[in-house]
Amino acid sequence: MKELLLLFPFPPSNKFKPMLCNLITLLGVTATGKTRLAVKLAKEFNGEIISADSRQVYKRMNIGTGKDLNDYNLNGAKVQYHLIDIVEPEEEFNLFEFKRRFLEAFNSTINRKKLPFLVGGTGLYLSSILQNYELKEADFSSMRAAELKALSMVELKDILLSKESAVHNTTDLLDKDRLVKAILIAEAKNNPVQKVPEIHSLVLGLKMEREEIKKRITARLKKRLDEGMIEEVKDLIASGLSFDKLNFFGLEYRYLGLYLKGEINFDEMFSKLNIAIHDFAKRQMTWFSKMEREGIKIHWIEEPYFNNAKEVIKKRLNGSYS
Repeated sequence: MKELLLLFPFPPSNKFKPMLCNLITLLGVTATGKTRLAVKLAKEFNGEIISADSRQVYKRMNIGTGKDLNDYNLNGAKVQYHLIDIVEPEEEFNLFEFKRRFLEAFNSTINRKKLPFLVGGTGLYLSSILQNYELKEADFSSMRAAELKALSMVELKDILLSKESAVHNTTDLLDKDRLVKAILIAEAKNNPVQKVPEIHSLVLGLKMEREEIKKRITARLKKRLDEGMIEEVKDLIASGLSFDKLNFFGLEYRYLGLYLKGEINFDEMFSKLNIAIHDFAKRQMTWFSKMEREGIKIHWIEEPYFNNAKEVIKKRLNGSYS
């Protein structure tokens, strides 16, 4: 695997001053309109968008993940995006891979004298960049993994306990696959940490009344169903994607999977899914609050979003706003 190292100083640009700010992060709960706003801002500030959405990385999952790819075309001009449609649904995509791909996109964007916009609502992905998580890779498809899978449960438990005297997740001891993964992760602790460039990010958050978010979530769900979300999931199943994998993707794919299996009817699916998305929005806000408690400064932007966000970014890029 290549190590990605961005050397300072950045290439000169008349659009922004990298040492003051070399990344704009735009976050917010689901259905607040992050993508559309980010596209307008990226167009205004000569930028490109790096998605921080854990499901938009998957191909053929368009409606359920809310990719809204048409939004990246603004007045006949396309705003470049990254980390969307990059892996098949059958493939595994994890936090380490996200950060690796982010660094590739970040470096590429900066080297082309563009301003990167990190946009999304997956709190773990956002935090891994803004709080610079130190990540080490564990290869679950290596020869070592094959060797471990050939061992007995007793042997695997002994190996894990010899490396981790205190196992925090005891369920790892009950399943062979989890045991193998836990050992590989423990052994990966000696692997080199990802090389990370110095990042100075202005973090903007979209602020919206909770009742308005609820209305938007319900309206958007109805719209996606009308636009063919059920057919999208049927196509995924027809292509060989399992119901277990649909359940893994959560929310729309989990409940539509249950509906297509005949375990719940349409009305139950809609009601349960609607509630689940509302709960997801609450968890997103809880994560953002956690980020603030841990020292991440989020500048909450109220409507009109574009004008207010534009002013904050201009001040930061000019060095007059902290």
